Amino acid sequence: MTSSKLRGRSRRAGPQVSARVVLAVLGGTTGFVWLVLPGMTTRTDAPVAITTPAASSPAAAAPTEDGASTADLVLPLVAVGAAGALAGYGYVRRVRRARTRTTPGGAALSPPPVDPGVPDDRARAALVAADDRVRAARDELGFPRELFGADAVAPFTGALGEAERELAAAFRMRQRYDDGVPQDPAARRQALAGIVGRCAEAERRLDVAADGFRRLRGLEQGVGAALGVAEARFRELTGRTAAAEAVLGELPERYAATASASVTGYVEQAKDRLVFATVRLNQARQADDAGHPEEAARQLRTAEGAVAQAAVLVEAVERIAGELREAAGLIPAVLTGAETALAPLRDTAGTGGEALAHVLHADSVLSSVRQELTSGRPYDPVGVLRRVVRAIAAPEAARAAVLTAAARLTARGSTAAAAGFVATHRGAVGAEARTRLAEAHRLLTAGDSAGADALALEARALAEQDVRVRGNPYTAAPVPAAAHTAGTAGAVLGGIVPAQDPENAHPAGFTGRPGASGA
Repeated sequence: MTSSKLRGRSRRAGPQVSARVVLAVLGGTTGFVWLVLPGMTTRTDAPVAITTPAASSPAAAAPTEDGASTADLVLPLVAVGAAGALAGYGYVRRVRRARTRTTPGGAALSPPPVDPGVPDDRARAALVAADDRVRAARDELGFPRELFGADAVAPFTGALGEAERELAAAFRMRQRYDDGVPQDPAARRQALAGIVGRCAEAERRLDVAADGFRRLRGLEQGVGAALGVAEARFRELTGRTAAAEAVLGELPERYAATASASVTGYVEQAKDRLVFATVRLNQARQADDAGHPEEAARQLRTAEGAVAQAAVLVEAVERIAGELREAAGLIPAVLTGAETALAPLRDTAGTGGEALAHVLHADSVLSSVRQELTSGRPYDPVGVLRRVVRAIAAPEAARAAVLTAAARLTARGSTAAAAGFVATHRGAVGAEARTRLAEAHRLLTAGDSAGADALALEARALAEQDVRVRGNPYTAAPVPAAAHTAGTAGAVLGGIVPAQDPENAHPAGFTGRPGASGA
C-alpha cells in the first residue's frame, strides 16, 4: 500500500508543480495589474481644482502621502511579479527539456540503461569453443598430410596457423583480464568483447578454408584411400600402446611414484580410444561399401579423432620415460652448477639479510637432494631438478648453462603434460585451465622457463579439478547402452563427439562443429 501511494504521488508530482507555477504566474500578474491600473487611471483623468492650499491643511496632505506610498510599492511589486513569472517560465522550460532530452547532458536526470557488454561466461565459452575447434583441426590435418604430402596441405596449414595466432591473442587478452588488466570497468567489458571477436576470427579462418579442405579430402566420393591411412595409423598405435604399457609398468620400479603420476591411467585411456576407433572404422567401411559416402565420411572423421587422441596418450608415456632418463643423467652436473651459482652469493651472505636467507635455503635444498640421491630409494629426477632450479632462483642469464638447461627441461615437460591432459579431456576442461596453458606456451617460447613451468603446473591442476568437478559430460541417451559405440564415454570426455548426440556427430575442425552431419 505504501509503495502504491508513493508511486501515485510521484506520478502526480509533475502536474501539481506545473499547476502551482501557473497559479503563481497568474497571481503575480493580477496583483501587478491591480496595483498599476488605479495609478494609470488617476493620471489620465482631468485635473481637480484645489480650493485650499496644500500646506494649510494637514488633512489635505494625507492623500498625497498615501498616493506616494502606493506609488512606492508599485515598482517593487512589479519586479517581484516579473521575477516570479520568469522563474516559473524557466522552471517549466527546464522540466520539459529534461523529460524530452536525448543528449548526454540529460543523463543526470534520466540515465539511459547501461549496456552490460559481453558477459564473462560468453567470453569463456567462446575460448573453449574456438580452442576445441583449432585442436580438432590440428588433429584432422595430419591424415591428409600423410596421404597427399605437405605441399598439398600447405594452404590449410597456413589457415590453421592464422587461426592459432588469433586464438593465442584471445588467450593473452584473457590472461591479462584475469590478472586485473585493465582495471576500468568499461575497458574490461571491451576486453571481453575483444576476446569473443578474436575467437570468432579464429573460427572464421577455418571456415574460409573448409571448402578447399573438403575438396582435397574428397570423402564424398569415397573414403577408400583415407580409410587406409587411418587404419594403418591405428595398427601402428596398437603396437605402440602395448610397448607403452610395458614402459609404464617399469617406471615405478626405477623412480618414485610421483615421477610417472602425470601419465597414470593413460594406457587404459589409449586403449579405450582405440576401441572406439575400431568400431567407427568398421562402420565407415560398411557405409562406404553400401554406397553411403556421407555416413562413411562422418564415421571416418570420428575414428580419426579417436586415433589422434590415442596417439597423444601413448606419446605422453613415451615422453615422460625419456624425460626421466634425461633428468637423471643431468642431476650431477646440475648440483655442481648450483654450487657454482651460490659461490658469489656466499661472499655477500655474511652481511645478513636476504642474501643470507637465500643461501641458507639453497644449502638446505641441496643437502636434502643429496640425501635423497644416496638413500638408495627410488626418486623423481624431474622433481629433483625442479627443486634445485627453484632453490637457486637466479635469473636464467645469470645461471650456469646446465641450470638453464634443467629449467627448460622441466618447463617443457610440465607444459607438454598439461597440453596432453587438456587435449584428451577437453570435453570437461574449462577456459581458465586453457588460458594458463596458453600463457605457459607463450612464456616458454619467450625463454621464461620458470614462469612457464609454474603456469603449466597450475593449468594441469585446474584441468584435473575441472574433470573431478564436472565428471564425464557424457549422459546416456534413453536407449539401451548396447546401442552406443564402445568407448563413447571416453570419446565424449575427450571432446571428439558431443554428449548430446555422440552417435550422429563428428569432431569439429576444418569442416564444421561437432554435431554437423556433413563431411
